[in-house]
Amino acid sequence: MVTEYNEIYLSSVIGRSVINNKGDQIGTLRDLVMVPGEVFPEVSHILIKTRKGLMSVCWDEVALFNHVVVSVSSAAPPSLCSYKPWEGEILVKRDLLDKQIVDVDGAKVVRVNDIKLGDLNQKLCIFSVDIGFRGLLRRLGYERFGERFAHAIRRDIPHSEISWEYVQPLEPNSSRLALNIARDQMNEMHPADLADIIETIPIRNIRTVLDSIDAETTGDTIYELEPEMRNLVISQLNDEQVTDILEEMEHDEAADVLSDLPEEKAQELLEMMDQEDAEDIQELLEHEEDSAGGLMTPDYFRLSPRLTTGEALELVRQCAHDVETIYYGYIVDDGDNLEGVISLKTLLMSQPETPLVEIMEDNVKAVRVDAEPEEMLEMLTKYNLIAIPVLDDDERMEGIVTVDDVLAHYLPQIVRIKRR
Repeated sequence: MVTEYNEIYLSSVIGRSVINNKGDQIGTLRDLVMVPGEVFPEVSHILIKTRKGLMSVCWDEVALFNHVVVSVSSAAPPSLCSYKPWEGEILVKRDLLDKQIVDVDGAKVVRVNDIKLGDLNQKLCIFSVDIGFRGLLRRLGYERFGERFAHAIRRDIPHSEISWEYVQPLEPNSSRLALNIARDQMNEMHPADLADIIETIPIRNIRTVLDSIDAETTGDTIYELEPEMRNLVISQLNDEQVTDILEEMEHDEAADVLSDLPEEKAQELLEMMDQEDAEDIQELLEHEEDSAGGLMTPDYFRLSPRLTTGEALELVRQCAHDVETIYYGYIVDDGDNLEGVISLKTLLMSQPETPLVEIMEDNVKAVRVDAEPEEMLEMLTKYNLIAIPVLDDDERMEGIVTVDDVLAHYLPQIVRIKRR
């Protein structure tokens, strides 16, 4: 039975003496081999630097483990053998210390300065990682000096640790140690935060992040990236993965992603996609990128003039997930002619039996498919709209442009002006 390791920092044990049950020194502790555990990652073996080379000892043979000494349970443990590295194994010092990880709770990339180990069910587990200045001082052996200095100037060196529950390692092999709570929170992070993380980490680690999130989240994240980085991320995936992601995206966003790829590659991906999705996206690609047709989405909340308010609200419940915005419902006849618009607020305040044609706004503000961003922005701001319908040359409804799509067009220009 192992004793004396309730809470130990990795930096305090690496390099410490390892002795046998007779008190003879075997060598020094070099590293710890980790495996996924029932709760937290667990140590399966310790690696000892000896005169004969690097040796491995099973954790069950470790009798004492603390910041002063590590001992094994016999003079010559039966599990003591020459260490032979194998592909995919995880060593704490080698694979986690000084490496970047994702703090999924804080939605940021941080560097590991130290690792807190602890006892759980007679196993040595990773409890948390230290990402602060205190951890760095501890590594260098200056923690006590730092505390004395901080006390002298009436300051404190804060503890800055992240529970392993909220850690997503970025190295491909060590990512197997991530807990389910970290993986779940990766999918719940805002795509803009995930995009910031991808733009921060080395290229070799991008795939690890993508493998940690689902196709829908990946699509939203890719859309948030700058075109050059977006194409780089796509290059890390095979064509089947890319098409799965594109099919999960809003059609206008998927069209934006494909428009930044070489034409031949974009067409190749379109041919692999679901036919209905591909046709809608292809239609968007035929418009000028900065026109209303290029910025619009064909997915909008469409209503028949024959419906009542109650029937319209039932459609809201059924279709809300499939349309980009439900703040407005557009009343369109069988020939795709736009007859009116109604807000969600009006629907909620009206009696269920009220026909839509009696409460809809028939003086609808709209733009043509070739309208430029300036015209769309003017219409949206002048009439305080969240979205504006887009009509073709025959006055038929093609889709809608939302205010965020127009603002996204101007954002790069605003950023460039701000940087001057």
